[in-house]
Amino acid sequence: MLLWSAPDPAPNPRRVRLFLKAKGISVEERMVSLMAREHKSDEVVALNPRGQVPFLELDDGRVIAETISICRYLDERHPQPPLIGTTPFERAETDMWIRRVETGLGTPVSLFWQHGHPYTAKLINQIPAMGEAAKVQAAAMLGWFDGQLAASDWLAGERFTLADIALLSIVDFAGWIGISLPADASHLQDWHQRATARTA
Repeated sequence: MLLWSAPDPAPNPRRVRLFLKAKGISVEERMVSLMAREHKSDEVVALNPRGQVPFLELDDGRVIAETISICRYLDERHPQPPLIGTTPFERAETDMWIRRVETGLGTPVSLFWQHGHPYTAKLINQIPAMGEAAKVQAAAMLGWFDGQLAASDWLAGERFTLADIALLSIVDFAGWIGISLPADASHLQDWHQRATARTA
């Protein structure tokens, strides 16, 4: 297997790396430069038509793209330790939290990155008001996640899961682009310390 990837702080490639580390799995990586737009090269697009990384190239030439799909495949191949779930309820609960992370926080963080960050101004026609609105929405969602973590150590109760890895990758990327954890979000800050240590 070959994982086509990109260096930190790119959140999606990092999410797969964190998952691999938590699983104790080693997979060969081929890094591409996002700054040099190598993910849009003919070689990459021939394998993943969306021109994005990460994607997993299997030994038989088949390709799995999208971070959660890659992690699901690896989880099936290496079920221990379980990071998605071992029962129908646990798997559904993990999926629920992944969706909340990606749609609730990931979407506004992505919109701020596209429309509010100086780097992406070189790539797209930004709508600054959209970037500012997205930043406000992202901050509100960080507060919401803080409340959800008030009664448990992890998103899915007492289990460290792929949902926590998804949240960690987005929270860290958000901080890198200028959306910090709220100062009064003590539960989220405690979770961030636990998750960082868990994936170290």
